[in-house]
Amino acid sequence: MSFGQRLDAAMRERGPLCIGIDPHAQLLQAWGLTDDEAGLARFTDICVEAFASEVAVLKPQSAFFERFGSAGIAVLERAVRAARGAGALVLLDVKRGDIGSTMAAYAQAYLTPEAPLAVDAITVSPYLGVGSLQPAFDLVTSGEVGAFVLGLTSNPEGPQVQHARGPDGRTVAQHVVDDVAALNAGAVPMGSVGLVVGATIGGSIVDLSSLNGPLLVPGIGAQGGTAEDVRRIFAGQLAAVLPSVSREILRHGPDVAALRSAARAQIEAFAFLRS
Repeated sequence: MSFGQRLDAAMRERGPLCIGIDPHAQLLQAWGLTDDEAGLARFTDICVEAFASEVAVLKPQSAFFERFGSAGIAVLERAVRAARGAGALVLLDVKRGDIGSTMAAYAQAYLTPEAPLAVDAITVSPYLGVGSLQPAFDLVTSGEVGAFVLGLTSNPEGPQVQHARGPDGRTVAQHVVDDVAALNAGAVPMGSVGLVVGATIGGSIVDLSSLNGPLLVPGIGAQGGTAEDVRRIFAGQLAAVLPSVSREILRHGPDVAALRSAARAQIEAFAFLRS
């Protein structure tokens, strides 16, 4: 099965929700954990226990593990294996983007089955040119893995690049959408290359109608995005939307039952995406 098929099946079975695993220092403290390898491991174990058998996708933020060096990466590797073993798809938020052999090495590090940190999909940045990501796209095409390309982000600096227009009048973001759509052409039920579009952008300046791929939508909950924002902004592509929620759920930790309850509430809130 392609990643697009696997993701569609997971969203149908478990509901359309991606939960971020973001063990930053403030959250570790809020959970009563130490800001070290032991606290990181405990936090991550709780998240996997609470969510891996419940939700379609888990999204660890690699940076929060990398800051502990090799010990943090070891925690991440164990979490990825455990989450996938419990049936969740793992989308590693690494936002890689480089050229040539370097991009090929990044792709191999995450998207080949034999890699120590093999995951189901990664986030990638297209702002060295979408074509620079071809090594990742090659592995997507030949395997069961996926990639989510940054499209429209909600950070204040994003529009300076993403909203800029080229000689043909298209925005940079639209160029990214169109290139990703070409990769997904003809895929059923959807392609394996997704797009990241923030829920707090207030309105889209791109035409997503030809994307034929999943839409990862962060910025929900603590960052201000709501289910109604998603319904409004992504009307016409709702079946492809994968809402991504982190702090709104993680603030209920470290109690496993409370975390699961918060996750189920978010799944219910977005049930209209698959109705």
